[in-house]
Amino acid sequence: MEMIELLFFAYRDFVGDPDAILDSFGFGRAHHRVLHFVNRNPGMTVAELLDILRITKQSLGRVLRELLDAGYVVQQPGPTDRRQRLLYATDKGRALASELAAPQSTRIRAALDALGPDAAAAAREFLRLMINEHERGRIASSASKP
Repeated sequence: MEMIELLFFAYRDFVGDPDAILDSFGFGRAHHRVLHFVNRNPGMTVAELLDILRITKQSLGRVLRELLDAGYVVQQPGPTDRRQRLLYATDKGRALASELAAPQSTRIRAALDALGPDAAAAAREFLRLMINEHERGRIASSASKP
């Protein structure tokens, strides 16, 4: 039970910093997740984003529409299938994604530094093993991008 509670509190504080930033834009955690993955995966499709986030098309539609309308994300038709919608963060979207990631990166870096030189590898493996086994390879390759 201790680990469950520690994960709960760690997550609460990990998302708390960007939550405060998002609040000033009238956005929430769903906006953060969408912007994060669109920024990290330029040209991803709506279907790929739905698969990553595991939310309904309706929920994504509302959040994505707000990000599109506010100029943080753009969508373009696919090069071969014009029905496909490819998503890209705009300069404004990339700047917000960086602003949201900065306090999270600082928090992670401080925790790993406090644990010593081998901490990053151990933490990375712990988190990888927390992912459903059948998805580890796909997620690990996506997460390892700089």
